[in-house]
Amino acid sequence: MRRSTAMQEARSSVVTAMLRLLLLSCCGYVVTGYPFRPALEPDVTPRITVASSGLQGCKHFQSFAVNYSTLWLEADSERLYVGARGAAFSLNASDISAGAAQTIEWEASPEQKQQCLNKGKDNKTECFNHIRFLQRFNSSHLYMCGTHAFRPLCAYVDEERFVMSSQTEEGKDKCPYGPTTGYTGLIVDQQMYTASQYEFRSFPDIRRNSPSPMLKTEDAPTRWLNEADFVGSALVRESKGSNTGEDDKIYYFFTERSQEQTTTYSHSRVARVARVCKGDRGGRLTLQKRWTSFLKARLMCSLPEYDFRFNMLRSVFVLDGRTPHDTVFYGIFGLEWKSVKASAVCRFALSDIQEAFKGSYMESQDSGSRWNEYTGKIPNPRPGMCITDALRARGINFSTSLPDDVLNFVRRHPLMSQPVWPSDGRPLLFRRTTDYTQMAVHMVQGLDGKLYHVLFMGTDDGWIHKAVEVEGQIHIIEELQLFEEPQPVNSLVISATKMSIYVGSPSGVVQLPLSTCQRYTSCYDCVFARDPYCAWNGAQCVEIMSHADRSSLFQDIQSGNRGCENSAGDDLITQRSRFVMVGDDVLLQCELSSNLATPVWTLDGNELHGYGLNSGFRTGTDGLLIIEARLDQSGLYICHALENNVRIAIVSYNVTVRLNLPPVRLTEQPYSSSTLQPTFSEPTSSEMPPLPPLAPFLPHSELLSPRNMEAIYLSLITILGGLCVVLTVVLLYVGFCLQAGRRGKYSLRAAAAAYPERKRHSKNRKQQKNSSHLELKTISGHYNGIGVCNGVSKRHEADAQDGGFLQIVPGEGISSQDKEPPPPAPPLPPPPQLPSPECDFPSGLSATLPNVLRRMNGNSYVLLRQSDSESTSPLCYSFTEELNKILEKRKHTQLLPRPDESSV
Repeated sequence: MRRSTAMQEARSSVVTAMLRLLLLSCCGYVVTGYPFRPALEPDVTPRITVASSGLQGCKHFQSFAVNYSTLWLEADSERLYVGARGAAFSLNASDISAGAAQTIEWEASPEQKQQCLNKGKDNKTECFNHIRFLQRFNSSHLYMCGTHAFRPLCAYVDEERFVMSSQTEEGKDKCPYGPTTGYTGLIVDQQMYTASQYEFRSFPDIRRNSPSPMLKTEDAPTRWLNEADFVGSALVRESKGSNTGEDDKIYYFFTERSQEQTTTYSHSRVARVARVCKGDRGGRLTLQKRWTSFLKARLMCSLPEYDFRFNMLRSVFVLDGRTPHDTVFYGIFGLEWKSVKASAVCRFALSDIQEAFKGSYMESQDSGSRWNEYTGKIPNPRPGMCITDALRARGINFSTSLPDDVLNFVRRHPLMSQPVWPSDGRPLLFRRTTDYTQMAVHMVQGLDGKLYHVLFMGTDDGWIHKAVEVEGQIHIIEELQLFEEPQPVNSLVISATKMSIYVGSPSGVVQLPLSTCQRYTSCYDCVFARDPYCAWNGAQCVEIMSHADRSSLFQDIQSGNRGCENSAGDDLITQRSRFVMVGDDVLLQCELSSNLATPVWTLDGNELHGYGLNSGFRTGTDGLLIIEARLDQSGLYICHALENNVRIAIVSYNVTVRLNLPPVRLTEQPYSSSTLQPTFSEPTSSEMPPLPPLAPFLPHSELLSPRNMEAIYLSLITILGGLCVVLTVVLLYVGFCLQAGRRGKYSLRAAAAAYPERKRHSKNRKQQKNSSHLELKTISGHYNGIGVCNGVSKRHEADAQDGGFLQIVPGEGISSQDKEPPPPAPPLPPPPQLPSPECDFPSGLSATLPNVLRRMNGNSYVLLRQSDSESTSPLCYSFTEELNKILEKRKHTQLLPRPDESSV
């Protein structure tokens, strides 16, 4: 009963969440502040969409390997280290496509792959050596670990020569077994901190591997991690500038199965943040070789007005501030249901996470199946805290000196009651139908002196969204298509010195510039972008990083609509002319480069309002459509792009509606600065020949309107087409049956088998030797009824429809007057024994004979069954006699040595 109730509650939760998402997708605009999207509608549209063919400054690296999932950037050495399947690479960070890459080939042996296959693993994905860890170990060496076909190994790499400098060592405590298992790792002061599900069928674990002492999380009696899937980790040096002697901490981010069984936490999986102290040494007796500082809390990323929670943490990026306490964490969250695509971005402050770890604890009841807030007494010193100056003053210098009651409390209370809410109270960004996979953030100082966070987010289908965060809102500057074939973005790394972002994917690595300001060709375009990297210098859009003197530059990131009031805008307008005949439709195109702009049309300076059925106008994404043009619709049409409450004229059309059109010679004008399309104009009046006098205009009739005439034309064409088809069928039939005497490419031969006037028909056939014959031959199978279609009187046409097969044989018609009869054909193989020599077969026996498709000398002989008839042949011949009589008639027919393959 409980299980049934739980299933019903789960179904109800899913349905409720789906309805909330649908309501969120359909909600209207509720404006809370310009120029950003309203608070109740955080779904943001990218301003500009750039296809892969339009990328600027893009560089690629590909090799024999696949699955480039691990990236490690060395800013000092200007090297980018890449870990892939079966290989590692050292690339030039300035240009990853320049020169030959240093390569380490490291693949599992065939024997190891076979053992992996014997374990039931996939030999197309899992039974390889996937590099999962590649970071600097010391000043001269890197450290690298790979899955090695479900037997993890690690090795040191000489940085200068980029070769493995030592024998491989066991990696089952440092690297996961599979290529897709959640995993994160850090090397801090030559100590390796990792988190994953390491061994096959083991529990997830957070470990410090080397050097000793080795520490891990607890499994019993209270399991600290419950099916955890790790996505990232970060070191925060909280000891820097601390006046309390605080220790540095390692923060871990993951998603796990929920342990809270309350009405508030009704989801099965939740996002978490956990932390351990860098100086933790474990307990002396209790929690030996276990963390004494492990605590975890829930990360909340939801839309409060809809009570809609994003529980799946996909990626996290740690942005260091000016001080350690200014550190912020950006997380990409998704929905728990894989069938629904949606993503949210939430930002968390380190101070809020610290506050949660100072709050109340949760305790487990009923063997860990239900967790509630702990209300009892808390031991002193506070469980889970790091060693500080206050503890050192009490003689507690290391975690091994902590009292047992404190350590026992830590063992049973790893979860905090207070969740961590976003610093803005809600997601910064919500995207429907988009699954973000990775994120990287760069901090840039604008011309106004403020620091702006620029976000680069990769999607599961190979796009990069570049956005800027302003006052708790997100503006997506552009979306870039990296690959023509959709593939997920596996990793992102930013280089501030190289002003580049590096993207790892299944097929290769892509290097992109952080900004492409030259893409914005006008002042308004540059300012509307609100790109912190770009500014207008009066003539073009430039990168502010390349200008030491920025006094002449201006940008407007806050509102994105100021600074171009005095700039010349007339040169942006593309001028075109259109001449339309009365009653015709004409499309005035207006292509807007910005997805956020709205087209506004004016006619002779007056804005066009209302585009109803009777207005004569239609608007769409491609322009303005004038329907059945009238004389009063002539004038100057101008298309404006309305963005951020600023109107910019894009293109103008001088439209002239006439009763008839003169010959027009189009002359191409120079390209406009705001479009890459050429413009055209009509010749001047001096170039145009004099117009002929107008013919008297017919009275207007609705029946003769262009649309009615078009319908009449289509009807006539349809009727004539049907008649042509019928006539074609009739002519083909007559040609086959009545044009037997004409010389043609095909010879159809017919031989009569058994009917009363056999000799007379044979005589008639001889009289037709003077013309190339067209004969139809019916071949008897197990009966004697044979029909003839040529040279047979109408009286015998019914007999000709007796059961049998019609054989169409390709070949040239031969005239007996021109050539000698061909030699007789070789004897046929003995026929099958007939069941009875008597002539008692009914005409319906043909229904028992199968249709046969025979192949001889490259020609297809199709045997078609004829219709049955009620009459039967009055004569009776055996099957052998029938064949002999047929062979006698073959002397008038000659098979081509190389017949045509296109025969019927």
